[in-house]
Amino acid sequence: MTDKLSYLDAVHNRRSIYQLKQSSPISDDRIEEIIHQALEDVPSSFNSQSTRLVVLLKEDHRKFWNIVIDCLKAIVPADSWPKTEKRIAGFRDAYGSVLFYEDSNVINDLQAKYAIYADRFPQWSEHTSGMHQYAIWTALEAEGFGANIQHYNPLPDQRAAEVWNIPREWQLKAQLVFGEYESDVREKLPTKTQQPIDKRLYIHGK
Repeated sequence: MTDKLSYLDAVHNRRSIYQLKQSSPISDDRIEEIIHQALEDVPSSFNSQSTRLVVLLKEDHRKFWNIVIDCLKAIVPADSWPKTEKRIAGFRDAYGSVLFYEDSNVINDLQAKYAIYADRFPQWSEHTSGMHQYAIWTALEAEGFGANIQHYNPLPDQRAAEVWNIPREWQLKAQLVFGEYESDVREKLPTKTQQPIDKRLYIHGK
């Protein structure tokens, strides 16, 4: 197990890592604690708490990505299929996934209650989901995981709802794939490219 990183070190080290293994540096109970804390502590507009999370580990994780494979196989041209199958198999061969949902009932209720902001609540819901995605990704990084974020919705939505009894009013937004990785994987990552900070950051009153 790697030493746990500080928050800012985890922010700095977080990268999209695709070469993941079917193993974990921490216990499943600890994974649950991380997800639980994110749901408690990540903010949401109007305290909506509209985010819903489904955590799939081990065989359930692999079952989800096999569903994605089945969905894609029905629409991907045959000559492109080997490359697509290999990519999805890479996600499947990790340890787990976090499925990020937003509860449309919560959003609809807020639109009715605060009609003046009705057109804003769907966008604010996306902000809420994004904050949960980043918080959990960074927390898993701090514990020694590699991870990557995917967006294969809505292809697996209906089948996933059937298999894991997910309410139909929950809208799938993203899938965070995570697992351990070989020690030399980070050395092979491409160098980060950055647009000039002075074109993106402005400080007044210092």
